[in-house]
Amino acid sequence: MIKRFIRRVFGLREGAPLRIPRSKHGLAREAISHGALKVCDVLQDAGFSAYVVGGAVRDLLLGIEPKDFDVATDARPEQIKPLYRRALIIGRRFRLVHVMVGRETVETSTFRAAVEDAGATEGEAQRVQDEHGRVLRDNVFGSQAEDARRRDFTVNALYFDPASESIVDYHGGLADLKKRVLRVIGDPATRYREDPVRMLRAVRLAAKLGLTLDAATRAPIRRLAPLMERVPPARLFDEMLKLLLSGHASACLRQLRDEGLHHGVLPLLDVILEQPLGERFVTLALAQTDERVRTDRPVSPAFLFAALLWHEVLATWRAREKRGERAIPALEAAMDQVLDTQCEKLAITRRLTATMREIWGMQPRFEHRSSIRAQRLLEAPRFRMAYDFLALRAASGEVPAEFETWWRAFQSADAPTRKAMLMPESGPTQKRRRRRRKKTAPAGGTATPA
Repeated sequence: MIKRFIRRVFGLREGAPLRIPRSKHGLAREAISHGALKVCDVLQDAGFSAYVVGGAVRDLLLGIEPKDFDVATDARPEQIKPLYRRALIIGRRFRLVHVMVGRETVETSTFRAAVEDAGATEGEAQRVQDEHGRVLRDNVFGSQAEDARRRDFTVNALYFDPASESIVDYHGGLADLKKRVLRVIGDPATRYREDPVRMLRAVRLAAKLGLTLDAATRAPIRRLAPLMERVPPARLFDEMLKLLLSGHASACLRQLRDEGLHHGVLPLLDVILEQPLGERFVTLALAQTDERVRTDRPVSPAFLFAALLWHEVLATWRAREKRGERAIPALEAAMDQVLDTQCEKLAITRRLTATMREIWGMQPRFEHRSSIRAQRLLEAPRFRMAYDFLALRAASGEVPAEFETWWRAFQSADAPTRKAMLMPESGPTQKRRRRRRKKTAPAGGTATPA
């Protein structure tokens, strides 16, 4: 309805783009970053067209400050690079140029053709798809209209021209923003087959921006969810990280479950969403993460993944102990088992898994508050992160609150106070130490000098 009205006002035929002036949308050149403006100005001075495109335009229209700015142009990568002092052509699946302006990196891409337009190209590598329709390589350049058609959602297909301060809109993205609707461009099932990660992106963007999924956009998701199994684990990990660090992780996860993107599709979601014993713990972890993201405070992905998987580790650990395994070896085996399962679908990096293991491995050590053990734990490189994890466990009621209270006071106390706070070692521990002292004592003497 809104789109038809706008087209009547501007006298445009169906299928032609809307060119909307600043007076109608309110977005000014001054809202664009210095780097993106420079990239556009240089390209336009060289005779090319250049637009700020995608998420930055969408966010500015919604009153959200963009994290970065992307530029789209009719210039080819090899034409873009010589125009700038610091520029680098990157990518195999999608060739584009990173232009560095001061500390800002502006991702600059050439207009690309949509799938149906990919047949006629001038010597460029053709689009390559697998048997399920997933795009494996796409270096097919095209016109702006074709570029708009191959973008995922209408709200991401808005082109802002800094020179005229107008917005070029091919698919009614501005009208959809006004209606607070997220809609796929083209046939949703076909677009999801091209790239199944679009199903995750649809849910993430809808939750993050407070948009409603269009009925046609939503309909095929549950049926096509198994296509996620064919997405490379590294891409799934990147997309899950974006989702979890979006500042709206709780809402995103709820919607993923509502759309059927959990059972067997992503084991991480099965763990997060279906663990009654750890529901409060996970809820608190996600709420804390969302709050930190929204207030621009640092967030550790390792800590977050450790929190989301902790109760799976805990359940596996307890099961192994019931079978007679010793506590610490059982915990090590449980960590291995859970991480092996997750890394099959999500390529969680070794750096993150190493930190996660340290956080988990230190949790039993918080139960020991004797002299040597407490001091050694306090000096561990990941102590602060492990302590924050303990605090989360205490807040959820998983461990006694006194554990967290004692360790909070102990780490901030001076040396005499710490010594006074230390608890006596248990009987078995004292006996083991006496045995070690006897073994190391010189013949005919005692373990300690007179």
